[in-house]
Amino acid sequence: MSELNFLSAVSMAEQVRQKEISPVELVDAHLERIANLNPRLNAFVQVDDVRARREAQALEAAAVCGDFKGPLHGVPISIKSSLEVAGLRCESGTKLRVGHVAAKDAVLVSRLKAAGAIVLGVTNTAELLMAWETDNVLYGRTNNPWDLGRTPGGSSGGEAAAIASGCSAGGVGSDGGGSIRVPAHFSGICGLKPTPGRIPSTGHFPVSAGPFALLGVVGPMARTVGDLLTLFEVMAGPDDGDPLSAPVPLRKIQREELKHIRVGYFEDDGRTPVTPETRVAVQTAAEGLARAGLQVVPFRPEGLEQARDLWWKLFGTAGGMILGPLTKGHESELSPILKEFLNWVAAEPPHTGHTLLYTWLLRDELRNQLLAQTQVFPILLCPAAAIPAFRHGERVWKVEGKTVKYLDAWSYTEWFNLLGNPGAVVPVGQSTDGLPIGVQIVGRPWEEELVLAVAAEVERECGGFRKPPIK
Repeated sequence: MSELNFLSAVSMAEQVRQKEISPVELVDAHLERIANLNPRLNAFVQVDDVRARREAQALEAAAVCGDFKGPLHGVPISIKSSLEVAGLRCESGTKLRVGHVAAKDAVLVSRLKAAGAIVLGVTNTAELLMAWETDNVLYGRTNNPWDLGRTPGGSSGGEAAAIASGCSAGGVGSDGGGSIRVPAHFSGICGLKPTPGRIPSTGHFPVSAGPFALLGVVGPMARTVGDLLTLFEVMAGPDDGDPLSAPVPLRKIQREELKHIRVGYFEDDGRTPVTPETRVAVQTAAEGLARAGLQVVPFRPEGLEQARDLWWKLFGTAGGMILGPLTKGHESELSPILKEFLNWVAAEPPHTGHTLLYTWLLRDELRNQLLAQTQVFPILLCPAAAIPAFRHGERVWKVEGKTVKYLDAWSYTEWFNLLGNPGAVVPVGQSTDGLPIGVQIVGRPWEEELVLAVAAEVERECGGFRKPPIK
């Protein structure tokens, strides 16, 4: 293994600018790592080695002449296979799109390439993104580099496994109910779910439209918060293809500003228990922020249980109605977990126009209530999930003497999809089995920069990324 693989993306780009390493060296090191680990991880579904090497050579030649494209010049990245990368598969983990190759780049991919990033390939995902694990009948199961018998999470599990294992310097996932933040937590990396519309979802499948536009976003995943910030700054900005797109300018946060920030933290939601190690991780992060000079106070927002219920009415009930026409008549081709999801949906009545409108109105009312609470606490600190990475096939867990079911374990991320808050996950602790445990930092809509600034303090105080044991 080359130590190049575990440099931060920011450091890679800086060393390329200083001509200490070359884009060709970086790409070769990552392609070698992929060749070694992907047979065990199954993180990548397609590797574009010929084009990656060609682009690396062009960027190296430019660097020799002092011509640098942007802040990611020569950095090898990966992209979730639900996003369009010209010439690569964009199948979203389903046989219903088998062989679909993107004709053009998604807007965010174009922006990353314009900043000098080199796309190594596209990564595995849950079928049609409807699971918190990554397994499908098209490409099979993705394994966690911390323990191959466990999942790296989903639906952006391929991205998480690739980045955590040093096969990619960073990349892009998508998140409608925790699909960036849960894999980041399970795999020991960092991830950002932005405010809907801050980074354009144009070129993503399924399309973020209608009620899904409120929930589903695309965002960066990386090993460090600094890399998240760089990726975010490159990708952010309006685009007409995203129905919630808004021209929000980038903002620089000075560390001195954080002294005036009140952070409200809570270790559980009063409904779904979390593991003792998860509680410790939240407490550790809270103590770290206090040491950094922030005002940290125990606080749990009101309305979380209603948010969980409303999230399911949009993601589950409405999502099932959207996917129904696509999957009807193809049940034999679907992954077991997608069938399970559709069965959960089918157990409840579909929306009428009235129930969908009522759900939407309740969501907006609840969002206003949370915004009022976050006037006092603009940053919330809480778990990312009830448990660490679970073993393949598990569906229920005993936590603090209570039964935690599959859909309930991720409510800690689902609330903020419904309400539109940006949220980042940073690794802080570990379980008794040595698995990583992340914490979640949540902010007010459009305040990603503040979320990442606070996340950087957590990382600085609590240690951040550790290499997984896979060799």
